[in-house]
Amino acid sequence: MDADRRRDVALFRYSLVRELQAMRPRARGRAVRELAAREHVTPWGERVVVSRGTLDRWRRAWCQGGFEALLPAAREGVSRTPAGVLDLAVALKREAPERIAAQVARVIAQSEGHAPSVSTIQRYFRRLGLNVSPDRAPLALGRFEAERPNELWVGDAMHGPKLGSRTAILFCFLDDHSRLATGYRFGLAEDVVRLEVALRAGLRARGLPEGLYVDHGSPFVSGQLLRCCAVLGCRLIHSRPGRPQGRGKIERFFETVQGEFMVELRARGGAGDLDELNRLFSAWVEHVYHRRVHSQTGRAPIERFLACGPPRLPSDELVAEAFRWSEQRRATAQATVTLFGNRYELDPALARHRVELVFDPFDLEHVQVRFQGRPMGTAIPREIARHVHPRARREPSADGQPKPTGIDFLALIETRRREQLERRIDYRTLSGGGAGEDEGDDEHKEDRS
Repeated sequence: MDADRRRDVALFRYSLVRELQAMRPRARGRAVRELAAREHVTPWGERVVVSRGTLDRWRRAWCQGGFEALLPAAREGVSRTPAGVLDLAVALKREAPERIAAQVARVIAQSEGHAPSVSTIQRYFRRLGLNVSPDRAPLALGRFEAERPNELWVGDAMHGPKLGSRTAILFCFLDDHSRLATGYRFGLAEDVVRLEVALRAGLRARGLPEGLYVDHGSPFVSGQLLRCCAVLGCRLIHSRPGRPQGRGKIERFFETVQGEFMVELRARGGAGDLDELNRLFSAWVEHVYHRRVHSQTGRAPIERFLACGPPRLPSDELVAEAFRWSEQRRATAQATVTLFGNRYELDPALARHRVELVFDPFDLEHVQVRFQGRPMGTAIPREIARHVHPRARREPSADGQPKPTGIDFLALIETRRREQLERRIDYRTLSGGGAGEDEGDDEHKEDRS
């Protein structure tokens, strides 16, 4: 680890513990628990969770030795590579800075008969700061901001509160120009279905973005999201791995969510269920965050978003088409296809042709058929074994168990039994005899008398 990276690590540690020492013990313990319960973004873009013991250890080290005590220990091992060979590697690098470590190793092997490994040379160059190409100057990163509303939405996911035994996941899209939260939704799974729910809500309420800027999380690299953007005419942009630049706005928004909404949610004892959590979050976003002046723009997000007038909303038909899923299949000689265990019959003209099957992931009985982008009618279901796409799972319950129906069968039968016992028993009704039969019996008795 070079000196710059060690200092970045120390700054990250300092940012977590700098305010803990001034707190009273009880407040400090509560703050440490809150820090240990959530994720933190490192200077190099990774999300990590820091334990309470580690936070206490960093705090004590900073109190005793200041900022320098937070620096990671430099590993100074005894090199088994001869110093002369390493000096030769440095000389070769400085002689031709464009030489890579592998080429330096080959030159040394030819001249000396043997050479250290490429990784050894790379680590040594990194330690001396020789691993940067001279024609690749450090990139100066300015503050980027979209020029107008709906030019770019930045999307990401955040781990939220616990609901039963499950963790709620917040999917959110933020307008880069105004900092308005365009589409958002808590769910109990981190998948493309929950992402699409948040995006669909944003499209219907805030209009159509020109581009989506997301990371490489599995929901954001799915083929379903790619098709959705293609239908909407929206560019899907992925950040480069290891380069989180451009995502600071939504990370800052998540910090605001953690520091304000989540604090108040814990103070009220949490949310009863997912619906209540989404209602509370929507109320906070629309009535607090959107109406407060943003520190960077100097205007409230909703005011800046509507400065150019209300957005143009996409049609319901376009939104419905965008969130359909599709699969490619080749029809058999009998013009049939199979899809996740289901068998469908197509137009006979499509026999042996490759077709596109378009469908709602929650309804596999109704499948549209397209050939080379043109609609070719509806597939006729012949055998339906699965009604829902394997990856289109409904929202799981918070505790992982199905919600109770509220029906107490034993109490029902006990109540009915008690009602029967309280009724007056008519033995003549039970024997099948009616009033007419009783009167007839009396007449026979009189005749016999």
